[in-house]
Amino acid sequence: MSTKKTKRGFRPKDYIVYPTHGVGYIKSIEKQEIAGTDVDLFVISFEKDKMTLRVPVGNAEHVGMRKLSTPKIMDTALSTLKGRARVKRTMWSRRAQEYEAKINSGDPVLIAEVVRDLHRSANQPDQSYSERQIYEAALERLARELAAVEKIDEEAATARLEKLLQAA
Repeated sequence: MSTKKTKRGFRPKDYIVYPTHGVGYIKSIEKQEIAGTDVDLFVISFEKDKMTLRVPVGNAEHVGMRKLSTPKIMDTALSTLKGRARVKRTMWSRRAQEYEAKINSGDPVLIAEVVRDLHRSANQPDQSYSERQIYEAALERLARELAAVEKIDEEAATARLEKLLQAA
């Protein structure tokens, strides 16, 4: 197990964001032989999903792996939640694709847009099953990163997000 810092500045025990999976942490950097070639791999754990991902060190940037957002970027994402929902009048299937793309981008501001646009207050009509699924996925992804950035637990982060949404 190596503790060296890579050229992107990632090292074991760092929390990172992998666009399609959200927040994980680097357990180690290991060398593995793949097709006769030694390759250095980040071993990334996503504890909540009980998943381990191995990413070649050289591909980390290409796949969009990044450090946690700065508090300033998280503040921008939280401010986005306070804005007015922008729901396009296109077919749900098209909007659902756009929402999924925003969630999988790993960008907390784009994820916050999805949360804001799909949030329903008590006096609004119920969501369809697929709307609810996308909303919950976006809320969970944003809460995990907020929790990691602010060093709080995920439940507290979710409560904070929901409080902002209720106030909007």
